[in-house]
Amino acid sequence: MSEARTLLEEIELTVRWGDMDALGHVNNAVYFTYFEQIRVAWLERLSMTSGIGAGAHSGPVIVTACCVFHRPIIYPARLTVCMFGANVGRSSFETFYEIHDAQRPDTHHASGSAKVVWVNHREGRSIPLPAELRQLLPSPTH
Repeated sequence: MSEARTLLEEIELTVRWGDMDALGHVNNAVYFTYFEQIRVAWLERLSMTSGIGAGAHSGPVIVTACCVFHRPIIYPARLTVCMFGANVGRSSFETFYEIHDAQRPDTHHASGSAKVVWVNHREGRSIPLPAELRQLLPSPTH
């Protein structure tokens, strides 16, 4: 059972020539880089606006990641990448991703997910999500 998803971030990316592989489309591993780019953009915005994640002693760690490839991305391309949050727990939440063609939004290239756990880096263990972050994520439903 999946909870409602909240849109957390949306960005546009330009596919670089170096993102391509020998088969003439964006390399599968690069999709995870696109997910990382939007996740980092969101975390940087949170850090600048509310101080979330600004501490060096705690922060997010990705514990799982997956991608479903719907349609190849061919250079040149401009992409819209969306990130959603859901399934909030004590110390974790899930992020979901969609990659679409920016000029043809009905062209869906990929979808994916990653589980984010908030960790005390010194102790190497999970800690409760910061209250400020929890307020930005969808409330758990029971």
